[in-house]
Amino acid sequence: MKNKSIILAFSLTGILLSAQQKNDVVNPNENLITENILPIPKSLNQTIKKYSESRNAGLADVHPNGKELIASTRFASTMQLHKISFPLGARKQITFFDEPIGSATYEPTKGEYLIYSKDIGGNEFGQLFKLDLKTMESTLLTDGGRSQNGGVKWKKESSGFYFTSTKRNGGDRDIYYMDLSKPGEAQLILEVKGGGWGINDLSDDGKKLLIGEYVSANDSYLYMYDLETKKLEPVTDRNEKGIVQFGATFGKNPDEIWYITDRDNEFDRLAVLNTKTKKINYLTSSLPWNVEGYDVSEDKSTLIFTTNESGINKMYKLDTRTNKYSPVNTSIGLIGSAKFTKDGKYLFFTQSAANSGSDIYKLDLATNNIERWTESEQGEMQPADMSVPKLIEWKSFDNMKISGFYYPAASKFTGKRPVVISIHGGPEGQSMASSLGSYNYYTNELGVAMIYPNVRGSSGFGKTFIAADNWYLRMNSVKDIGALLDWIAKQPELDKDRIMIMGGSYGGFMTLATAYEYADRIRCSVDVVGISDFNTFLKNTEEYRRDLRRVEYGDERIPKMAEFFTKIAPLNNIDKIKKPMFIIQGTNDPRVSVSEAVQMRDKLKAQGKIVWYLEAKNEGHGFRKKENIDFQRLAVIRFMQEYLLK
Repeated sequence: MKNKSIILAFSLTGILLSAQQKNDVVNPNENLITENILPIPKSLNQTIKKYSESRNAGLADVHPNGKELIASTRFASTMQLHKISFPLGARKQITFFDEPIGSATYEPTKGEYLIYSKDIGGNEFGQLFKLDLKTMESTLLTDGGRSQNGGVKWKKESSGFYFTSTKRNGGDRDIYYMDLSKPGEAQLILEVKGGGWGINDLSDDGKKLLIGEYVSANDSYLYMYDLETKKLEPVTDRNEKGIVQFGATFGKNPDEIWYITDRDNEFDRLAVLNTKTKKINYLTSSLPWNVEGYDVSEDKSTLIFTTNESGINKMYKLDTRTNKYSPVNTSIGLIGSAKFTKDGKYLFFTQSAANSGSDIYKLDLATNNIERWTESEQGEMQPADMSVPKLIEWKSFDNMKISGFYYPAASKFTGKRPVVISIHGGPEGQSMASSLGSYNYYTNELGVAMIYPNVRGSSGFGKTFIAADNWYLRMNSVKDIGALLDWIAKQPELDKDRIMIMGGSYGGFMTLATAYEYADRIRCSVDVVGISDFNTFLKNTEEYRRDLRRVEYGDERIPKMAEFFTKIAPLNNIDKIKKPMFIIQGTNDPRVSVSEAVQMRDKLKAQGKIVWYLEAKNEGHGFRKKENIDFQRLAVIRFMQEYLLK
């Protein structure tokens, strides 16, 4: 009896200790699947809060009256729509969903309702909804199934709009028209082949559509579709390869269009094309940088364009009568969407900097004065807590110049500092001089330096650079990371023996490939929605993306290509991976299937490797819900504490 009492006492003690431990640690929510993640103390959660509560404001659309706008920002779990009626005014929330809102656009005459897009659980099957701004009622307009719908282009009288949808077969992005008096009867206007089609512009008389076809980061084409004759005519030559042509709008003259192209140039230039004579007038040849985008006033007298100059955006104002342009004196940072008011007197745009999130500003075109419309909270972070990036450069194995942004650890830390290398996705993405946001915890509290490289294949550095990793050249971009490891070893303030690699999507592949190619030179790695085998990735990615990705990565149906994919697949090089790995994935990811993460995890486990795993059942290609983002952040920091910092 006495022994039983002792056993019972021990059992109760164990239960109490277990309960106490549960109260002292951060537990994953019901949507998270975790494996091997060490306990995360609640004290860490409190420490990180200073850095995890910042917000951003994105510009969705400007009201036809030019006096109010719709912004996208987060006050609870996800990004929702808010109405703002005056500078630094209250943000009145108008959508309240568990899922984040994608794009939103006002009905363009009276602005009495919005069309917005929303998916479910990150599956990217965006559906279109109508939000009545008087009753605040939302109505589903599209099929509600496994189709992508978007790219709304309004008719001037607002009786309806043109949009793209993959609903016919899930792979081809066709053009439709929806009369809002009969939303259930959307008309198929143009049937196409491929997932890269989109609407660029609608002519003022409503008779013609400018349509773009994206094939790859190096090839895109323009077409004119006559809505009366039902004829699709090429504006650019489909037989010409290696030329980017996008962002077309109808010009001041009936036979002219504005567009962006890298024809006969390393960088994307703003140009005017005569659609009859095919003569091109390049407007920005004196700028040795990419023109990223532009907007034109409704009377077509003024054009605003932005450039990407070494990872920093600059804005220019162009007079369309003379084609002369001058810089707009914005602060140094990154510029997002820009939209003219209907009267053409003002331009709303978003901008962020290294020590701030994204906010909305208003430019007076007559005076060039800039007025701030939102001031997004940065939590408890102060400018002194935020690391400011430095542009760095190094030479790769073949003498190609590679660059990136280096965020130093806070000066209060002494000695050689650990390093996190964070690799962007795409692969045609680009790391720019942006705010670290919550990653300022790494630099300011952990004393970890951050480096964001732009390996070959990144955009922003010319057409030759962006194509330098295609097909059989894939591993050359991994060698660029090897050269960065050499650069780190030469820096007196950095610790070459404490390096972590981290990346998402294609950056996830780069992380996995670095883990086996440079296993002896890193401490650990974090793979977020990464590709573990291009053969299986191309088999399982959604149909509307498959052919577009084959142009970049290679076609697995070609035996030689499939053999190359097999050779370089991280999945097939598990035996070379020596250091701990953390794999993070969304269950509903339509781009990189969850199977890419699962097969990598299982094979690592089978070989006895250290692997942490985190999967969110209500997420897709990266986490978008704050409660999931917060747990991911804490888990990564716990991983760093265990394997990078010790």
